[in-house]
This record gives sequence, structure tokens and C-alpha cells, in this order.
Amino acid sequence: MKVLCEALKCNNYDSEPLLRSCGISINTSFTQVDGRVLPVPRVVDAPEILTIIEKIPYLSEFLNSLYECQYKSFFVAVAGLTEQIKLDRYLHPHFRYYMREVRIVVYSQFLESYKSVTIEAMAKAFGVTVEFIDLELSHFIAAGKLHCKIDKVAGVLETNRPDAKNALYQATIKQGDFLLNRIQKLSRVIDL
Repeated sequence: MKVLCEALKCNNYDSEPLLRSCGISINTSFTQVDGRVLPVPRVVDAPEILTIIEKIPYLSEFLNSLYECQYKSFFVAVAGLTEQIKLDRYLHPHFRYYMREVRIVVYSQFLESYKSVTIEAMAKAFGVTVEFIDLELSHFIAAGKLHCKIDKVAGVLETNRPDAKNALYQATIKQGDFLLNRIQKLSRVIDL
């Protein structure tokens, strides 16, 4: 990046007569953005969260690693947080559901920025084995929680994001089939 910045400063692209005659000017520096461009979610800076975040072990790592997309440290935080959830009498009955949904959110967040990614790269990002990621993702894909396909031969995960129009069409077809079946059953009852 430093080399590119120096090249822009040293070369005088603005003095090019053809560019000036067309009204084109070239800036002599790049626009620099520090950190995330998106605003911090309300959960991260919420006063309710900030008052208890240090009291519960691994909660800070859990929240911040999810926000900063540090998936390996997120899994470490989830492992540490599981004991706290198991000890809570209100959350314990929902432990498996909560952990499954948290993993789905994290996997979806990771896959959102890729059209295709190798399973090995994903396993490395999460700090787990390829077999674990393969098993986890296959369960979530089969359940319809993640929209992607696993190419086991190439070792690649391909995302396929369904569009809203197609989902509406499929829902309409399904409801129409259900309605036709009900009408057929009703006509059989009436004919008796």
C-alpha cells in the first residue's frame, strides 16, 4: 500500500494535457479508512451488556470475536461460555438449540462473503478439523439452515443464495398444492 501511495505522489498524472482537456483529475492520495466502515451494532455498545460483560467469563470474547469476524477465537469463547450456559437454570433446557443457532449464525456470516470456499480454508478459519466442519455443515445444509452445497470431490463449499422472488413462488406453489388436496378431499366427502 505504501508503494502505491508513493507512486501516486511522485507521478504527476494531473499534468497530462489529454486528461485535463477532458476535465479528468487524479487525486494524489488514496482515501484511507481505519477499521470497520459499518457502525457498531447496538448490542456491542448497549449499557445493559457493558454492565455485565466483565462479570461473565468469555462473554466479552464471544461478543467481540463475532463482531470482528475472528472465528477461531469465537469458537474458543463458545467453548468457555458453554459451562456458564449449562449452569444457568433458565438457559440450560435450551442449551442445544441455542448453541446450534449460534453456530448457524457464525457459519452464515462467514459464508456470506464467499461464492465458494474450500472446506480446508473454512476449517482453518474456525480452528477445527475438516471432518468436523464437513459434518456440521452437512447437517445444517440438510436441515435447510445454510444455503450452500458441498463438493466433496473438490473439497469446496459453494453458496447459493435464494432470492426472495423464487422463495415466494415456491411458497405459492406449495400453498396451491395444499389447497387443491383439501378441495379434492372435501369433494370426496361430499360425493359420499
